[in-house]
Amino acid sequence: MLEKIFQSVYNSSEALSVSAFLIVIGSALVLGALHALLYGFNNRSSKSFAVTLATLPAIVSVVILMVSGSIGAGVAVAGTFSLVRFRSAPGSAKEIAAVFTSMALGLACGMGYPGFAFLFGLILALADTLYAHSSFGEIRGGSLHKTLLITVPESLEYNGVFDDIFSEYTREARLVRVKTTNLGSLNRLSYELTLKRPGCEKAMIDELRCRNGNLEISLGEQSTEHNEL
Repeated sequence: MLEKIFQSVYNSSEALSVSAFLIVIGSALVLGALHALLYGFNNRSSKSFAVTLATLPAIVSVVILMVSGSIGAGVAVAGTFSLVRFRSAPGSAKEIAAVFTSMALGLACGMGYPGFAFLFGLILALADTLYAHSSFGEIRGGSLHKTLLITVPESLEYNGVFDDIFSEYTREARLVRVKTTNLGSLNRLSYELTLKRPGCEKAMIDELRCRNGNLEISLGEQSTEHNEL
């Protein structure tokens, strides 16, 4: 009985039947919905992205079915969907992995193996939940890594002007970007900082305000999304 669950739902030597088609599409839709719900439980996502994850397995399944189960032809046809990336905002590594998971589920269903698709989805769901609720891959002391944006007058020589403040409150401070703003009358400096201790942000900002003429200062968490892949 267990072996029958993991057998193909259609014979590749015969024409595709309506019942096999409905089983494949139904399994893909159920798996897609479960995958989207799990991703939304472990991560923050928009409704449009959740709908994409839920429907993508069925789309990939139809692509595979319409090319008579040929993996090579199916991948070639499905590759045209990569053009969508040029019309959408870049995603994070988590979102890219989620999209590939949906495609894998759809591929397994399209090849006629919904049993293996469910098994793969279950294993991946357990692994994703485990990683999401553990400290695996987290940067040690990540809350101390900050991105600092300081606006200074164009006439101010910014090289080294904040070094004494940074040496007092940070273990490391690196200038990564300089951008002109307000028609060139102001410069916006971007620093990547590693604080010496938590809770010193306000004191550091107060001293920086005295040095930059009380212009705009922004301090936030250091993003690592662009370095994930």
